[in-house]
Amino acid sequence: MTIHREGTASIVLTFLVMAAINVAAFSLISSPVLCWIIFGLTLVFFLFIVSFFRLPSRDMKFDESLVVAPADGKVVVIEETFEPEYFKDKRLQVSIFMSPANVHVNRNPISGEVKLSQYHAGKYLVAWHPKSSTENERHTVVIGNGRQEILVRQIAGALARRIVNYLKAGMQVKQNEEMGFIKFGSRVDIFLPVGTKVDVQLEQIVRGGQTVIAKLG
Repeated sequence: MTIHREGTASIVLTFLVMAAINVAAFSLISSPVLCWIIFGLTLVFFLFIVSFFRLPSRDMKFDESLVVAPADGKVVVIEETFEPEYFKDKRLQVSIFMSPANVHVNRNPISGEVKLSQYHAGKYLVAWHPKSSTENERHTVVIGNGRQEILVRQIAGALARRIVNYLKAGMQVKQNEEMGFIKFGSRVDIFLPVGTKVDVQLEQIVRGGQTVIAKLG
């Protein structure tokens, strides 16, 4: 396991702040017990930040006929809905909720050409709110493989205030390469053609790069 490059600044800043807190505590507080409690709490918080940016080694699933999970988390939505930004018609939506404990790297669910890569400023509703997909800060990517086009939307939540996306329109990308990163928990929506055979269920835990979301027609 390694640490993702997006975490370098956050980890260094957290370490410096936690170190300053402990130096101040051991210098100014007369109670050793309280000082060690503060040390323990700051250590746990620091380890949580490090864990958040972890990048575990995985055996990825590569298959051009499959849509592979773009993120770790839990499936919270499987439904037909109107997609207003790019397709402007009915699509099958699959949404994955990412808790702060999940790995937060986002990956390309299929290989192909990036047709759209668009950032939208917005609100910070909780990630499971029905309107978070259209009103929250988000980044929309559409990847086409010549047969199908898949839309993937990174959505910020109440805690996630930083969406990173590495893709630009016109790029050729490969399945499971890094698409981006969302800091501190949120949600990823996938929009598939209506009638696509979905291989996951509500409440199912999925792993980015490994779990098959659907089979393409």
